[in-house]
Amino acid sequence: MADLRALRPVWPILLGAALMLSLSLGLRQSLGLFAPQLTRDLAISMSDFTFAIAVQNLAWGVLQAVAGALVVKYGFRPLLLGGAALYVVGLALLASAQGFLLVLIGAGVCLGISMSCTASALANSVASRAVPAHVRSLVLGGVTAVGSLGSLLAAPLGQALAEGFGWRTGVIGFAILALGMLPAAWFASKVDAIPLPATSAHEIGGTSVGQALRAAATHAPFVVMACAYFVCGMQLVFLTTHLPSYLALCGMDPMLSAQALGAIGGFNILGSFFFGWAGQRWNKLALLGIIYISRSIVLTFYFIAPPTPTTTLIFASIMGFLWLGVSPLTAGAVAEMFGLRWQPMIQGIAFVSHQLGSCLGAFGGGVLYDALGSYTLAWQIGVSLGLTAGIVQIAFALWRPPSQSAVAMG
Repeated sequence: MADLRALRPVWPILLGAALMLSLSLGLRQSLGLFAPQLTRDLAISMSDFTFAIAVQNLAWGVLQAVAGALVVKYGFRPLLLGGAALYVVGLALLASAQGFLLVLIGAGVCLGISMSCTASALANSVASRAVPAHVRSLVLGGVTAVGSLGSLLAAPLGQALAEGFGWRTGVIGFAILALGMLPAAWFASKVDAIPLPATSAHEIGGTSVGQALRAAATHAPFVVMACAYFVCGMQLVFLTTHLPSYLALCGMDPMLSAQALGAIGGFNILGSFFFGWAGQRWNKLALLGIIYISRSIVLTFYFIAPPTPTTTLIFASIMGFLWLGVSPLTAGAVAEMFGLRWQPMIQGIAFVSHQLGSCLGAFGGGVLYDALGSYTLAWQIGVSLGLTAGIVQIAFALWRPPSQSAVAMG
């Protein structure tokens, strides 16, 4: 408790980062609620909509490392404020869309670029810079937990506006909420005034961009973590994009989709706090593997039987607990491996893998649905890859090269 009271001077920075993250993730995560109405109104297919979401995820991932490198040169403020403004522009373009092109530009390109500047990687980097190492994992869990509140507000609001006034009004409501990202980004960017700590002996990031990139590419624990991150993105974006369509296909009440996304957001708060606390005590890479395996088991039990409102909400609650727990674990692991100077860039490199998986989860799920008329093969692929990634991640977290073992024994 004394440690947390000592953080009082940086609370505005942490709360700004958390609010920015909350709106950035919550609004984007709830876009799938508009898909049934939007695709009918604009006469586009589900795969067209999911292609736009896939472009969003790809742009987010590819540009995340670039945004991280720009932070090193220019600081957080221009990236955070520019990203927040572009988020509002993207939603405005989506609300005015009359065909596929503006859906692609607004929901795809603009939101994708914006997310690279306002979502988990830079928000976690802000929080990491603001606090000392001995409470970093716990604080990252707290910021991620508060960042989960956005879907609790966005999902029911978006569904209510869409049902009462149409999907365009729902998107406009999201754009109004997104304006709150601007002051949040301003407060978060005050972290630029906090100097970087001295480099620790165990950090391997080097002193230049080239050295940092070479260190990441040759550091086996990081490479394994980044590859497993691919499956994380695939599973999560498949759900946020396609769960509303799956429930509609099964004849469920449309409001159930919003309730499920809200449950994900609510239990995400508990999960983020828990895994932030756990990461302060146990092997972060092993905890990541446990999350991937647990998600895959829960997905299997949910999809093998027809959904009901009760099973859907239980499923959403468990998945929510496992949802963003990866964020403080990944951010903390990267900071420990490479130091705070290179955390935004190297975490962004790992996030490229995550977003390639997200692209596959969104677009691949839509293609399989359009081709087969069901989501069966899509969820089976997601479960199989999730189990594999989790087992490899745990095995690697527990394994030590012979040279390390010899050093430890000596």
